[in-house]
Amino acid sequence: MTSPVRRIIADVAMPDPTADRAFWTELLGLDTPMDQGWVVNHSATGIAQIPQVQLITHDASAPEDPVLSVAVEPSEHEPIYRRMIDAGLEIVHPMTTEPWGVRRFFVRTPGGVVVNVLEHHEA
Repeated sequence: MTSPVRRIIADVAMPDPTADRAFWTELLGLDTPMDQGWVVNHSATGIAQIPQVQLITHDASAPEDPVLSVAVEPSEHEPIYRRMIDAGLEIVHPMTTEPWGVRRFFVRTPGGVVVNVLEHHEA
């Protein structure tokens, strides 16, 4: 059966949605198609989007749970990691190759959101 769902959007509550603009646009390269001050949407354009919902009790190998996960192209993963470090952001969980087939790190955005940035890799 083909799902009728076209996309899933994570709605992350934070006091100032504009505080993380540079994180999403400059460091991760997303566009900002909507900014109404109280709600800001950052999205990737020109790619096929795969709706997903991920439900967890707690992260099994990291000190904090991420609010959301961002999968990136493998060739961009290391450069993004370096940009986060160069930007002075807190790396909550260092670059780690996990036994379930991902390489990832967690970073805290300027607004305090913990994001899991990952790439899928060959085990």
